[in-house]
Amino acid sequence: MTPFHEAGSPGRAGITLLLIGVLAMTSCNKTVEATPAGGPGGDIYGHGSLEIHSSQGRVELSVRIASTPAAKAKGLMGEPTLAQNAGMVFTYEGPTTVPFWMKDTRIPLSIAYWDKENRIVDILDMEPCTSGPCPLYRSSSPYLGAVEVNRGFFERHGVRIGDAVELNTFGSL
Repeated sequence: MTPFHEAGSPGRAGITLLLIGVLAMTSCNKTVEATPAGGPGGDIYGHGSLEIHSSQGRVELSVRIASTPAAKAKGLMGEPTLAQNAGMVFTYEGPTTVPFWMKDTRIPLSIAYWDKENRIVDILDMEPCTSGPCPLYRSSSPYLGAVEVNRGFFERHGVRIGDAVELNTFGSL
């Protein structure tokens, strides 16, 4: 049975069901606001914070989270800047060795990869690349997540291989 009468116009019950449906859809909408790091294309990203527990103490980043193929493919392409304590996180369902590249990325970056134990397994510096072929940046170990930050961030904050990471998401991804 549908909420509409046979003539095609909604009855009182139909309007009530329609309103309940709209309210349910808007209250269950888990669209994640994006762009804590700023920039275009923010609607394809989730957001959250990433804590790194280094030998120099806790380091916290405001991050955009790329968990979908479209968000991972875009990454930080075309971004003119990245805030000082901001980054882009890439998450994966299982361990991977997928390389990163800097195609159309204008910001020099550092990347840290972490494993299933939430421990950093590799840190690399990456150069902007505006024309191909662009080099590939591979972790020396399989990883579940990676975070890109302004180049030198990890060194300035004492972040090293073996440090623990904790990703906190806002909303659902």
